[in-house]
Amino acid sequence: MVFEIEILEGGVLRINCLGSIYGCSLEDSDVVLSKIIDAMIAERKITSIILAESREYEYDFQQTKLLLEVANAFTTIMRERKIISLKNFGAAGSACERLFPVWYSWANDLVASQLRSDPVGAYVNLTRELRHAKVKAAGAGCYEHYVANVLEPLKEVLENCQLIQMAKPYLEGYHIGDRAIYREIFHPSVRPNFMYTKYMMQPPEGEAIEKYKVGDVDIEIYKIPGKVRYVYYTVPPEFTLSEDEYVLLDEAKRILEERRPREFEMKDQEKMREVFYNIGIELLRDLADQSGKAMSQRQLEKLSSILTRYTAGLGILEVLLADENVQDIFINSPLGSVPTYIYHSKYEECETNLIPTRTDGERWATRFKLISGRPLDEANPVLDTETYASGGRARVAAIYPKLSPDGMAMALRRHRERPWTLPLFLDAKFVNPLFAGLMSFVTDYGRTYLIAGTRSAGKSSLLGSLMLEIQPRYRVITVEDTLELPVEQLRALGYNIERLKSRSVITHVETELPADEAIRTALRLGDSSLIIGEVRSLEAKALYEAMRIGALANVVAGTIHGADAYGVFDRVVNDLQVPPTSFKATDLVVICNRLRSADGLHSFRRVVGVTEVRKHWKDDPAEEGGFVNLMDYSSKSDSLKASGTFLNGESTILNDIARSVKEWSGNWAAVWDNINLRGKIAQTIVEIANRTDRNLMEAETVVDSNQMFHILSERSKNENGFIDTERVYNDWLDWFKKKAKSS
Repeated sequence: MVFEIEILEGGVLRINCLGSIYGCSLEDSDVVLSKIIDAMIAERKITSIILAESREYEYDFQQTKLLLEVANAFTTIMRERKIISLKNFGAAGSACERLFPVWYSWANDLVASQLRSDPVGAYVNLTRELRHAKVKAAGAGCYEHYVANVLEPLKEVLENCQLIQMAKPYLEGYHIGDRAIYREIFHPSVRPNFMYTKYMMQPPEGEAIEKYKVGDVDIEIYKIPGKVRYVYYTVPPEFTLSEDEYVLLDEAKRILEERRPREFEMKDQEKMREVFYNIGIELLRDLADQSGKAMSQRQLEKLSSILTRYTAGLGILEVLLADENVQDIFINSPLGSVPTYIYHSKYEECETNLIPTRTDGERWATRFKLISGRPLDEANPVLDTETYASGGRARVAAIYPKLSPDGMAMALRRHRERPWTLPLFLDAKFVNPLFAGLMSFVTDYGRTYLIAGTRSAGKSSLLGSLMLEIQPRYRVITVEDTLELPVEQLRALGYNIERLKSRSVITHVETELPADEAIRTALRLGDSSLIIGEVRSLEAKALYEAMRIGALANVVAGTIHGADAYGVFDRVVNDLQVPPTSFKATDLVVICNRLRSADGLHSFRRVVGVTEVRKHWKDDPAEEGGFVNLMDYSSKSDSLKASGTFLNGESTILNDIARSVKEWSGNWAAVWDNINLRGKIAQTIVEIANRTDRNLMEAETVVDSNQMFHILSERSKNENGFIDTERVYNDWLDWFKKKAKSS
């Protein structure tokens, strides 16, 4: 029924505008506004307004409060102070009585009709009448009484309304009935019926400093005057559809949600999306034919993509995850009241124009529980898992109301869909060529290292890039509690790789294997390189057992939280209860950090140090000279610098490697040349890729390049009895130029 009114839980006023000939906007329709004011006069405890059609337009509490004041003004005038009462117009039987009918009729119409449908127009009408009456009052006592007892009190009541105060700057040249003022003041969030997320349509007041597209989604970045945080304003296609398309999507979603995904589809999210997309196209085609609406194949594919996003997918989250610039997504409680925030690679923390609702949160939580097999409830108020969406992978941390007093909340850490590589990190200035060469070298020769740093410092991404430095002919086993490492991508590149998933140290799911047992299991799965997603708890003992077993045979690496080498030692020994001397199994500690600019407004990620762990100390490596820096970060040059120990060939770890290689034993110059050659190749990839095709810095090319490097090195050794680094580089460069040309 048109204009049917409901008062929902929490004081939400919902008015059904479907079929209304007056539209569904209080800004544009006096009839719609009068319906709202009438409902507020009857029920004063209103916190927000929803006008429902094929889309829902929601006005938050601050906007609702403006209209509540108007409704209260109506009640004050008509029922409490009774300003529109005949006695206020003058005494009965007086000479002025002939004017009462005209005044009463005008005032009653002003309040009973115009104030409800056009409060600003009513105020302007009142000020004009007041000005006219004051002129007449100069020579007539009747008008003086009318002004003092009716018009001035009316003006006093209306001017106490914030809506009137906000409208005053726009009143010059205003014509009664013009609704433009309301469009300046009221900006509802919009939500199509087939989805739950609310959308702020009105762009923020500020300067659009960048615009770009992600697929068919427009993104704008706004700088707001007086604010240090940017606004990430997105316009997904689902908010720009025609009414016919909205109706089709709404009907299709109702039908499609009846279909229960099979268990294998839930586990394989890509498969489930493909199934729903194909079903969606045929369902939309059928619904369009039944309703007599002509839809092209391109329209059907577009609508099916949107439909898939809100049935088999993660809804509006997929729009954010598809943007490679988005690194983190923060969904705070209380849901429905605050916007989503993101961390942007260029503009850092930004506020978005997307407001997820409580229903969104519940649906996402259900999806994450089904995918992970982990609980999220009163007994288990934290869910740690991972998810996949078209365009991006993400690690998810969700918290339940038991832990979050304002309701459910979650954070998603987006991972690049394709693995990070050393050339990509060189291009981003995260590392320099010498670091790339050093880490490629120690990875190739089976050393053990931990990548440490603060949260969001790039630890896991760097570890993933170094996995690509392992030759594909070696088996790799990974152990993680949430799946962040690029295992599937490496498998697609031909790697012999196996992934183990262990119990989260936060969620404690009893059906999952603890991390220490998972690591010991990995040791029984054959000779392999071992990669640990993150060292968090007592599995550190098992990791150091693996390091001792894997040393000098295959690389063993992992990530851990720590600010420097001693911080890592302190955490491993004192927090994770590993015997101090067992820490000697660590060969290198690589430190990543997020650094800040002098103005405090910007940050950037850098590798800030590489520390060698020597083996001669007994109790405390810091006091006994057990930590020796090979590379340190120079803020002046914004780059890593080699230490004297590294430059002079005094590294114990590198010399140990050299002693095990016939051609390098006692020949530091050959080792140094090999490290520099690896770094030079990585830097050359960056330079050529930036001139030709940036995709050359991606994993596919890097893996091919690494294999070609080893093939050319073998050929040089066989021909010359040693590796001629200059010849290897030139031959590699010829090969790479041909590859770049053919790409």
